[in-house]
Amino acid sequence: MVNAKINGINIEVEKGTSILEAAKKVNINLPTLCNMYMIDGKTRNCKGTCRVCIVEVEGQNKLIPSCETELLEGMSVKTHSLKAVKARRTIVELLLSNHPMDCLNCEKNNKCELQKLASDLGIDEKAYIGEKSHFDLDISDGFIRDREKCILCRRCVTACNEIQKVYAITVADRGFGSNISTFFNDSISNTQCTYCGQCVAVCPTGALREKSDYKKVWEVIDDKYSLVQIAPSVRYALAEEFDLESGELSTGKIVTALKLLGFKGVFDTNFAADLTIMEEATEFIKRFTEGKNLPLITSCCPAWIRYAENTYNENLHLISSCKSPQQMFGATAKSYLPEKLGIKKEDISVVSIMPCIAKKHEAKREEMQDVNGIRDVDIVITTREFAKLIREAGIDIVNLPESDFDNPLGLSSGAATIFGTSGGVMEAALRTAYEWVTGNTLENIDFEVVRGLEGIKEAVIDLNGVKINIAVASSLGNAKKIMDEIKSGNSKYHFIEIMACPGGCIDGGGQPYIKSNRERLKKRMQAVYKDDKGRTLRKSHENPMIKQIYEDFLIKPNSELAHNILHTQYKSK
Repeated sequence: MVNAKINGINIEVEKGTSILEAAKKVNINLPTLCNMYMIDGKTRNCKGTCRVCIVEVEGQNKLIPSCETELLEGMSVKTHSLKAVKARRTIVELLLSNHPMDCLNCEKNNKCELQKLASDLGIDEKAYIGEKSHFDLDISDGFIRDREKCILCRRCVTACNEIQKVYAITVADRGFGSNISTFFNDSISNTQCTYCGQCVAVCPTGALREKSDYKKVWEVIDDKYSLVQIAPSVRYALAEEFDLESGELSTGKIVTALKLLGFKGVFDTNFAADLTIMEEATEFIKRFTEGKNLPLITSCCPAWIRYAENTYNENLHLISSCKSPQQMFGATAKSYLPEKLGIKKEDISVVSIMPCIAKKHEAKREEMQDVNGIRDVDIVITTREFAKLIREAGIDIVNLPESDFDNPLGLSSGAATIFGTSGGVMEAALRTAYEWVTGNTLENIDFEVVRGLEGIKEAVIDLNGVKINIAVASSLGNAKKIMDEIKSGNSKYHFIEIMACPGGCIDGGGQPYIKSNRERLKKRMQAVYKDDKGRTLRKSHENPMIKQIYEDFLIKPNSELAHNILHTQYKSK
């Protein structure tokens, strides 16, 4: 332990504690921009580059960054001396001098950390005027890079390179020309980028943001027979956009809001998640029984699929041929509903509300359309965009009455609900596979061994004497570990779930910004399992609407018709 003083307050902390962390213990929160722990709770981005956390230490002439300086025995620190505050204000003014300052036109307006810091420091005018950096916008299928708003905090580089192991971006050039670039300064679309959006999630400004599509929704509501689907993890995080705790905004109120917006049909992506389990569990049992193409690897996450196509093309045959629930819903709605509703397929427009930026790219893939070029899904908006849509419509979602999803594609099980978190797809599949393989009723359906925020979870499941080795990986960095084992021939697994985002879809790149707040992520996860626990219907194969659609339309899981509509194949990129 070391003893020191911060602003005259005696403090005792463990040796190795930074001044920044020590200050928090006496309720002083120094401003930071580059300092940040990633969502794994272990990886830290801090290069001491932004300098906004500088403090004064008695006996030292220069100011020092508190994030990178250890509190030493006998040290006396002043966090808000006149010298420190003036320097801090100057640093932010210099950052603003090379910034567009177009806050009202920025997607991050009122959620920008630079904007808030400038306000906290009382900066109300431009102190420095001079040359600015100029870069063209880089617009991809998922998000936009606007390097003129970049403050070089390097958070995105840490998220992409250390957490996700994608290495799509890096720091380039020096001095005034320094910027966050792709290799050879190419468009992000031409890199290994998976559109996972974890870089967007940690960016403090509007330098990285999703490609906004929510305004297109107004057009399809007026011009098309518009249907909307909403993913499970969206409904638990949406509450945060309206200053509520995770999971506090009921699904029924969200459904009412969607109906007020004018959608002709409001449906649940969870229905398609149950459909996915029917198809994927059948696929797994067949492969496992025949001992071919193992391990089976899940295909629900489009960022993971793009990563596999870029990096592990020799193992693409191991990935389930099932489309994701988003695409399954769109394909089913446009194939099954026209006759039921008495309308033409081409007159239906499907809007998806997703936690994920990669879903925007997925919907535009060439495989996700029929032979006539009609896409499964027409528009994808994120949780953040959905919140904007609600505000723009003037809907007081917090005080709305509750409504039910429309049918026949609106009833779902608790198994589908847990798709929203890491381990959920695996657990849902096991609930069904166990009963199909053993012929016995599964009494304890909570496979808690695959739950939690650990990056890799593994277990051995006993299916009536047959041992199945399973693994669950969240984050592409952890997926890499699993895939490298397969590539080297050392994998012991039969069934693997992979989600690109740490923690799964609850931490998707399109969710409300939480600045890598691990406790907030845990609350989202708790809300998911609470919902599942409260359901009477908790197994996908027991969903009566699922049974009906096979009886009326799809015939049976993995039938020829089901393959044509619900399955696809992936290609090396």
